[in-house]
Amino acid sequence: MMPEARVAAPVTSEVASRIARSLYGLEAPVHSLPGEYDDNFLLCVSDSQGYVLKIMHPAREESFVDMQCRALLHLVEHAPHLALPRVVPTRTGELFSRFQIESGGSRLVWLLTYVPGTTLAQVRPRSSELFASLGTLLAKIDAAFLHFSHPATNRNLKWDVSRALWTRGYLHHINDAESRKLVEQYLNLFESEAVPRFPQLRRSVIYGDANDHNTLVSPPWPQPRHVLGVIDFGDMHDGYTVAEPAVAAAYAILGQQDPLVAAGSLLAAYHKVFPLNEHEIAAFYPFLCARLAVSVVNSAHRQQLVPDDPYVTVTEAPAWQALKRLEKIHPRLALYTFRAACGFPPVPQFQPVRDWLLQNASSAAPVIPQSLTEGNSLVLDLSVASPILSSNPVSVSEPQASSALHALMRAANVSVAVGRYDEPRPVYTSPLFAGGSNPNDERRTIHLGIDLFAEPGTPVRAPFEATVHAFADNQAALDYGPVVILKHQVSSNLEFFTLYGHLSRESLSRLHPGDHIKAGQMFARVGTAAENGGWTPHLHLQIILDLLDLSTDFPGVAYPSQRAVFTSLSPDPNLILGIPQKCFPLPTPTVEATLAARKDLLGGNLSVSYSHPLKIVRGWRQYLYDETGRAYLDVYNNVPLVGHSHSRVVAAVQQQIALLNTNTRYLHDNILHYAARLTALLPAQLKVCYFLNSGSEANELAIRLARIHTHREDVIVLEHAYHGHTSTLIDISPYKFNGPGGAGQKPWVHVAPIADDYRGLYRRGELDIGNKYATHVADILRESQKQGRPIAAYIAETVPSVAGQIVFPPGYLAETYKHVRASGAVCIADEVQVGFGRLGSHFWGFDTQGVVPDMVVLGKPIGNAFPLAAVVTTPEIAASFNNCMEFFSTFGGNPVACAAGLSVLDVLRDENLQQNAFTVGARWIEMLRELRTRHPLIGDVRGSGLFLGIDLVNDRSSRTPATEQASYVVNRLRDRGILTGTDGPHHNVIKLRPPLIFSDADADLFTTVLDEVLLEDPAQPHF
Repeated sequence: MMPEARVAAPVTSEVASRIARSLYGLEAPVHSLPGEYDDNFLLCVSDSQGYVLKIMHPAREESFVDMQCRALLHLVEHAPHLALPRVVPTRTGELFSRFQIESGGSRLVWLLTYVPGTTLAQVRPRSSELFASLGTLLAKIDAAFLHFSHPATNRNLKWDVSRALWTRGYLHHINDAESRKLVEQYLNLFESEAVPRFPQLRRSVIYGDANDHNTLVSPPWPQPRHVLGVIDFGDMHDGYTVAEPAVAAAYAILGQQDPLVAAGSLLAAYHKVFPLNEHEIAAFYPFLCARLAVSVVNSAHRQQLVPDDPYVTVTEAPAWQALKRLEKIHPRLALYTFRAACGFPPVPQFQPVRDWLLQNASSAAPVIPQSLTEGNSLVLDLSVASPILSSNPVSVSEPQASSALHALMRAANVSVAVGRYDEPRPVYTSPLFAGGSNPNDERRTIHLGIDLFAEPGTPVRAPFEATVHAFADNQAALDYGPVVILKHQVSSNLEFFTLYGHLSRESLSRLHPGDHIKAGQMFARVGTAAENGGWTPHLHLQIILDLLDLSTDFPGVAYPSQRAVFTSLSPDPNLILGIPQKCFPLPTPTVEATLAARKDLLGGNLSVSYSHPLKIVRGWRQYLYDETGRAYLDVYNNVPLVGHSHSRVVAAVQQQIALLNTNTRYLHDNILHYAARLTALLPAQLKVCYFLNSGSEANELAIRLARIHTHREDVIVLEHAYHGHTSTLIDISPYKFNGPGGAGQKPWVHVAPIADDYRGLYRRGELDIGNKYATHVADILRESQKQGRPIAAYIAETVPSVAGQIVFPPGYLAETYKHVRASGAVCIADEVQVGFGRLGSHFWGFDTQGVVPDMVVLGKPIGNAFPLAAVVTTPEIAASFNNCMEFFSTFGGNPVACAAGLSVLDVLRDENLQQNAFTVGARWIEMLRELRTRHPLIGDVRGSGLFLGIDLVNDRSSRTPATEQASYVVNRLRDRGILTGTDGPHHNVIKLRPPLIFSDADADLFTTVLDEVLLEDPAQPHF
């Protein structure tokens, strides 16, 4: 089958130019293109127009070229919307011609339009959506080819996957014995699983060569990227239809960590347009593997014949890597995955086994002696959102878990508790459950059995007649502990298995493979915690339809991405147990259902983060967890100042709310304790506190205090500022009133330039820029006085956040405050974002500027996300406010909120979190600045402590904001398990505001992942 190498002297660019001029009348620069046999040249007529001149190998026959020309003409007629090359006739109207080359004989020549695009091999990242677009394109081509025929499509072609077994005669060209063995393994799979199905597979004309160098992808923008078209129709042939997506998938998986996801996305999209039958889907994976096998054998052979040609081995290394990854995947698991992708039941025997179990449920013997009917058992919630688990979702302290479980069982007066099937659980912490080395990668969390929590020694019985299939002590895995698998032969062609985990070790001593077990016969007992890795004693019952040759190593917990496949492999054990359905809670709504309900029930402008929204159900320290149990490193939410669900804050709130929570009309010492602790951290003149529920309420009150104290109305704010969501605060927030839906600037609002030394009026390196920016405030004060609108207050975040993590130049606030106070106005420092040590070097943002404001506004971070906010001001301003009009905030500073606030202060002190912010932040910003030296997209890195901003630009000279790239980077970080957001007037600044417990390891992880994302195509600047 393998053709001999017919090496021909390469055609020079000069000859190509002469042919283009002679046959097509084209005068254009000529550039050589790679090719395995033929000589190809790009003719650049203009920036927007190009052609590909194809000068064929001397051995090529006219019918081969005619086939391609006719096929492309056919596609123009039947699929004109596809971006494919078009045949350009010669000046005499021929589709191709023969041209005499000096001393080189004659060559067949033809010309195609050039289709611009980036080859798939060059694209990073290669997403599932991108592979789906390739599947869709190929399906449309193949659908159009249903009406095409040509004698030359019936070819004896080495790339026809159905002929892959020819490679057995060339395996000796692979030098490494292990590699040869691997290829043989895939050829055997093809022979055993695909070849017998040939009679059931459809044949059609297929393109046949959608490799990653023949597939053209759209530019990075606009997103999402998609496959534009394919080039080089030289391998089209009459073959098995399923070979089309299989060949494409073989190349799509190159470099992909999860080959099944990439291949499944492509196959599903192809199937949607050009439906495949079940036999074809069963042949898909063997065809895919065979194509890779052909590729590596061909490369090994060609490398010996043409050792200096890099084209013949261009995909060899990634192909070997893919084959080794596929080796870890059981072929039937691949089949089930691809069936699921195409909408078929993943496991074909699922429905017959389920039907049998439903029909025979009434005759099933009880698995344990205790009754599982309503009132006799308690169904537990052990999901990611479970209130039963400790604050730390991965804490599996056996005494703690057992104590909580037994307390629940005693309260319900039951002897058995039930752990649910198909439940995402966060408690599987062993490395065996990890999906990769990154702690934020997907983990196995989906429970595939039902747990029956009962006393150690509880008898375990067979529900149906069975034989002992296997048993083992899986103590090392801490997955099942001692485990037994029974085989149930329903009929000559239908069987299933039941698995029993967490048994006593003594149970195994009496069993032998093949032992006959009667229905109702006791064959094991529930083990102790000591026998099962510390787990609370229970029986894990699981149904398995296909052991995938794993036997007792079959997983009891699945990855969320494989949920559909593994719940088909392991149906609900309640088909055997018969626990009444009303004992189980309603299923948790899916992300899609939650989104739909949100649209129906909540305001449409209540935004969600990320292009693929997250459903977050738990937080712990610097992590948030979605409904599947995946952990996300939280580098975004500044509100949980000392970490999500900090145990000391939680305990303080629980203790106080169990005792009292009422409004502030009654005397209570918590508010006084908190006021004393808070003011002790502030300059001496700031000693009067007003407590509220949110930063918005606090800023609203601060404006009110200023107006009453000064008997004025007008306010100075900074460009792009945001101070809250009340009507007054929207009016003083240019970020809102100048944005979409905003009503514009009110006459009493005066906007000063923000002191941004990176992209503002005066920039880093200029002299005295703090004073220059402050002069603009002085001008506003003077002009407003002239207009009879004297200023009541100047309000600014001391380190502006929404404006883009701006660090004021030295002296700015000192000069500004001097001008403001000289005019009779007051200075309000909004410290909602940066107060309480976040900046590391200073406890307050105003300290970094060496000033003392007249009022400080604090928001929810001070309560670690519990509703608590404050305005702290001077006695003089407080006296002005005490004007006989009552001030009252029903729950502002209530006993529970103040208990939370006091606990936060304790944690900040005892865990030395300001110092942590300083040391981690200093190292982190240096790492980010080092990234800037390697990534042109990063224009500036600024900030202090754990309040940093990465300003992304398309051009460092003009500092053009890279808004699209910033959104892309944030969404890709989310995909990689890291949560950030964007800020700034152009939404191009990535804001970093993690909890103050953020560690060096967290900073390392973030920086490493950001570095990788910045290397991806859409993260490159627009030049």
